Amino acid sequence: MEPLSATFPDDPLVLFAAWYQAAQDQQLPQPNAMSLATVSPAGEVSSRLVLLRTYDQAGFVFYTGLDTQKAHDLDQHAQAALLFPWLGIKRQVRVQGTAVKLSKTEVWQYFITRPRGSQLGAWLTQSSEVISSRSVLQAKMAGLKEKFQAGQIPLPAAWGGYRVRPYRYEFWQAQADGLADRLAYTQQDDGRWLRQRLIP
Repeated sequence: MEPLSATFPDDPLVLFAAWYQAAQDQQLPQPNAMSLATVSPAGEVSSRLVLLRTYDQAGFVFYTGLDTQKAHDLDQHAQAALLFPWLGIKRQVRVQGTAVKLSKTEVWQYFITRPRGSQLGAWLTQSSEVISSRSVLQAKMAGLKEKFQAGQIPLPAAWGGYRVRPYRYEFWQAQADGLADRLAYTQQDDGRWLRQRLIP
């Protein structure tokens, strides 16, 4: 893999978009899967995989139940970290940012594009609720199918999403000689990005 140019782009989103496209072109499994790390009010760190649904200059968007640990964490401590592990092309991208809850309008516009089964699944938002067996979950889903067997499925009150607004990116790319490339972008007070090459 060719080393990254010494004159990498001013905007980190340009580089992210190029790498994301490369991950898609190489048909990596779920290139939109990203690790989301959050911090609880007690200072406990946890991480899980979520799916990137869209991204732009405003940030990286994912959807989730609002009665989940990640949502509770972000509501109390908005700092979050994302990791895109594109190991199949020997790259990874880290993003640090501030999570902002999406408006109901944004959530609804996305919700109505989801397959009906996914819409029903969104009603099972208590993802950390203790149940005695899988059959309980299946019974809950069967009840939802019966309840909403006709017409548009309404948006669950406890389902929403977040936009992570980045203030720092790190791009890491392996090299054959073992000296990986590592590039950092840190947003400055004036909104511009400070670009730095780091020792990996």
